[in-house]
Amino acid sequence: MVKLDINGQVHALDVDPETPLLWVLRDKLGMMGTKYGCGIAQCGACSVHIDGAVTRSCSLPVSAVSGKVVTIEGLSPDSRHPVQVAWLAHQVPQCGYCQSGQIMAAAALLAEKPQPTDADIDAAMTNICRCGTYGRIRAAIHDAAASKA
Repeated sequence: MVKLDINGQVHALDVDPETPLLWVLRDKLGMMGTKYGCGIAQCGACSVHIDGAVTRSCSLPVSAVSGKVVTIEGLSPDSRHPVQVAWLAHQVPQCGYCQSGQIMAAAALLAEKPQPTDADIDAAMTNICRCGTYGRIRAAIHDAAASKA
C-alpha cells in the first residue's frame, strides 16, 4: 500500500512500489492531464510538482515520492492560474500535447523566480515542444510574472 498526497487529497493505493508516478496518476486515479511523452524523463510532458519542485513523473517510482504532489488538475481550481491565463492570451498551444508539462514547469519557475529573465526561462524550461512555440512560451511567462507583480 502506497500513500500519496495529490492535489491536497491523500490516496491509499495498492500498487507495485516501482510503478511510475505517471501511471498511478493516469491509470489508477484518472488524472489525464499529465501526459506520457518519452518515458525517460527527457521531454517534460509528464511534469508535476512535488513540494513545489517541477518533477518528471514518468520515471519516478511511487515508492520514491515523498511530499505533496500537484498535477495540472490541482494547479488552480478554476484553471485561472496566471500561467494558464497567459498561455491562452498568447495562444501558446498548437497541438497542445506538451502544454500541461510546460505550464507546470513555468509555474514552478515563477514560484522560485517571480521576475525571471530570458536566461532564467531558457534554463528552467527544458520541456520539448514539437510545435516550436518557444517564443510564445517565453512571452506568456513574462506576462504571467507581470500579472503577479
